[in-house]
Amino acid sequence: MKKLTFLLFGLFVLNACKEPPTINHNLTNAENTISVHVNVNANNQPFYQVYYNNTMVLDSSALGIIREDANFYDNLKITAISEPKLITDTYSLFHGKQKDITYTAQQYTVHLENETGEQLEIDFNLSEDGVAFQYHFPETSTDIKHITEEKTSYNFTKNSRAWLQPMSKAKTGWSNTNPSYEEHYKMNIPVSESSPIGEGWVYPALFNSNAIWTLISETGLDNTYCGTRLKYNPQSEALQVTFPQKEEIFPNGALNPESKLPWSTPWRIITMGNLNTITESTLGTDLAKPAINTDTSFIKGGLASWSWVLLKDDFITYETTKRFIDYSASMHWPYCLIDVDWDTKIGDEKIKELATYAQSKDVKLLVWYNSSGSWNTTPYTPKSKLLTKDSRAHEFKKLNDLGVAGVKIDFFGGDGQSMIAYYHDILQDAAKHNLLVNFHGCTLPRGWQRTYPNLMTMEAIMGEEFVTFVQDNADAQPSHCAMLPFTRNVFDPMDFTPMVLDTIPNIKRVTTPAFELALPVLFTSGVQHIAEIPEGMKKQPEFVISYLQDIPTLWDASKFVSGYPGKDVVMARKKGKNWFVVGINGEAETKTLNLDLSFIEASNGLLITDGPDGLEQQQIDLNTNKTLNITVKPYGGFTLKF
Repeated sequence: MKKLTFLLFGLFVLNACKEPPTINHNLTNAENTISVHVNVNANNQPFYQVYYNNTMVLDSSALGIIREDANFYDNLKITAISEPKLITDTYSLFHGKQKDITYTAQQYTVHLENETGEQLEIDFNLSEDGVAFQYHFPETSTDIKHITEEKTSYNFTKNSRAWLQPMSKAKTGWSNTNPSYEEHYKMNIPVSESSPIGEGWVYPALFNSNAIWTLISETGLDNTYCGTRLKYNPQSEALQVTFPQKEEIFPNGALNPESKLPWSTPWRIITMGNLNTITESTLGTDLAKPAINTDTSFIKGGLASWSWVLLKDDFITYETTKRFIDYSASMHWPYCLIDVDWDTKIGDEKIKELATYAQSKDVKLLVWYNSSGSWNTTPYTPKSKLLTKDSRAHEFKKLNDLGVAGVKIDFFGGDGQSMIAYYHDILQDAAKHNLLVNFHGCTLPRGWQRTYPNLMTMEAIMGEEFVTFVQDNADAQPSHCAMLPFTRNVFDPMDFTPMVLDTIPNIKRVTTPAFELALPVLFTSGVQHIAEIPEGMKKQPEFVISYLQDIPTLWDASKFVSGYPGKDVVMARKKGKNWFVVGINGEAETKTLNLDLSFIEASNGLLITDGPDGLEQQQIDLNTNKTLNITVKPYGGFTLKF
């Protein structure tokens, strides 16, 4: 009996001395299609792995933050991982590929502690279409904390391929206006390939690994963080999140992130699945901050006429603007944009006359501004009028008095925290004056159109104006345009300023008219600035003009039909009872596209394609299976409306 008692006591002591049960580090979405494994390695550095349908997408990838005052990368321990919490959010947008959106995700919070006992939390949201995570410092401080490095990385498997846009070198380009996300994409390259410019790659970044498509970006970027980009780290053999170049700041402002505590970083978002998943995802706005301005009565999207893109500086005149107001009115477009130097070439008094005239035609004026102070050498005006809160208030009130509806603001200086804060300040002040905003020569929006509904669009792309500059850009346009629905324009509005149906001065356009006609629907933008001028539009058939008088910028739904990045793409977008289906061919060969249109209830539609002598229209009757074969010319396209 004594022996049995001793044995039982020994077993009790042995069990009491065991380590506590291992924390379950496997996080999954509700559909059990996406899983994330989180742990620390032998050096107690946190990492994660991502799987899609049990196939690895990301191998061990780093997590962590280095602050000036604390290390949240080395010698960390996981103290707890929360049970999954259901996150549900419903919101509406004022423009873009989908009006009403519902987001659901399983949220896990990973609690970590560094060797001095300071806390770091990482929230992981696992939704049907991807993974998002952000860092959070839960403690409180009255002093400013500074982040010197973010360790986040994306370790794709060795056979992965990438479609990436290089980050430009700061203070290069015309009048030192780089960086502004205006480079051609490198397509189907190894993940380890170095950027040709040497400054890494911008978001969104597209990858294919084991037949799984992945799109990486960031969202929820507020004024306490800098914009980031990706750069291949040969030591870790992974793409790492990196901070801007030292020149990318507002004068005397912060470059890297700094804030008091508590403090949350932007969301890192990883969308994954097939190309339908990528192109239809709303993850970039799902995790953006909700709208902060309450008065949205002045916000209306639509198309705009714009003289500068084809006619350039000499045609910023009173007479030209009046002609373009008439052009907008005849096309039922709500806006007309007046570009550079309007303050000196037209003047406030005449602008007010033009605004009154435009109002009589049910058209509103948008005017251009130069954002810059000393960070570049651009000569265009109005310049340096928006640098302070007081000067913005003065300028925006003047625009209210003149009857102007919105501003196009150009030539920003990069992604440093102080420059990001400048964007936020402008958007907030513009909203107070009921002004719409379009940023050019700028960064990626990163979901800001949800936070600031008055943000209608942003450039951040090598758009139509670059086609007008040199023939090389015109030659690259077809594949470039066929790339954008899979990357730049997935989450955020893009002011490509599309569509030239006639001619471009001094440039041989390689795209067909049907290719060009497809772009205002293929690309999404709150205000879609149309490059074609009145003289070119007058040459078009009546059915083309009628089609262009009814192009929405706020869609009820969008659906990917077919395509491959840089080669071709077909997208369908719905507004009310109407479906618009458009496609472009980015390659120099004739293609027959087999389209499954079973999601469209109607059977009758109008098809516009390239004929032997220009654009042609024909009636389409879908067969019983609702499939349709459309032949497109090299660098051609089509539009189809049901």
